[in-house]
Amino acid sequence: MTATPRVSIDQWRALVTVVDAGGYAQASEMLHKAQSAVTYAVKKLESMLEVKVFEVVGRKARLTKTGEVLYRRAKILLEEAASLESAATGLAAGWEPEIRIAADIIFPTWLLLQCCALFAEEQPQTRIELYETVLGGTEEALLERKVDLVISSRVPQGFAGDALMRIRFIPAAHPDHPLHKTGRQLTLQDLRKHRHLTIRDSGTQRQAVSSVGAEQLWIMSHKATSIHAACMGLGFSWFSEETIRSELEQGLLKRLPMREGEERWAELYLVFPDPDYAGSGALRLAHIIRENVKTMAENHSSAICSGIRK
Repeated sequence: MTATPRVSIDQWRALVTVVDAGGYAQASEMLHKAQSAVTYAVKKLESMLEVKVFEVVGRKARLTKTGEVLYRRAKILLEEAASLESAATGLAAGWEPEIRIAADIIFPTWLLLQCCALFAEEQPQTRIELYETVLGGTEEALLERKVDLVISSRVPQGFAGDALMRIRFIPAAHPDHPLHKTGRQLTLQDLRKHRHLTIRDSGTQRQAVSSVGAEQLWIMSHKATSIHAACMGLGFSWFSEETIRSELEQGLLKRLPMREGEERWAELYLVFPDPDYAGSGALRLAHIIRENVKTMAENHSSAICSGIRK
């Protein structure tokens, strides 16, 4: 039989808020409670557990070793409680009224929209909020639990992701770009002499650098702008082959003939912030995404085999 907890959620929340806010006065403002009530909650916690959470060093109070452990575990407890309440609300409604999905922009846009359209045929009343993210922005959406489902090229520590698909990147530029006029295979040194088009990291800790060390660098907010700039002959970039397939077929872009490094690969993963509490809608949309990615891969494989036979 599980023992009944002696410390309430409100008392744990008081402890965490005091630490995060930097003091009792600040915590009382955040919790909209009197400072005496917040102080009493923490003192009561210490009394019931017979531990010392804070110690005074100079004029400041800081966590004891025991306090640090309790603080970390309390944060996890509060996050779990919030997830549980959110899950209960969704389960009571049957299907979530809204599904938020963060997808790294290297995932094919047409495929994502196709999956959302198929889901909408089954659940037209469910609103879908789509975040098109880049690198750190995708990871932040997951870590901060801003979304219900994530398609990411990285799986942060503490999360489990299912491998979804591999994306191939190729260097390309307009057919009239100077890099296509050399008449030979290109090196990274050749690329460094020309403008590199790249996408801005949508995370808060974003950094913008050229992956080839080019001095001329144009940083875009979205892949569509980068593709358009390349089609205008304004620079080169590594693009997802699937993303620029139409531009390649129309002759608006042409693959650069590299001596080495002619392709790069990225693995995409499907990740739930809280798998145990994922709603029916998020689970169904994830299933649709997996099935359509599988179908696309099978069709692509069949097309390659057909071309070989010809």
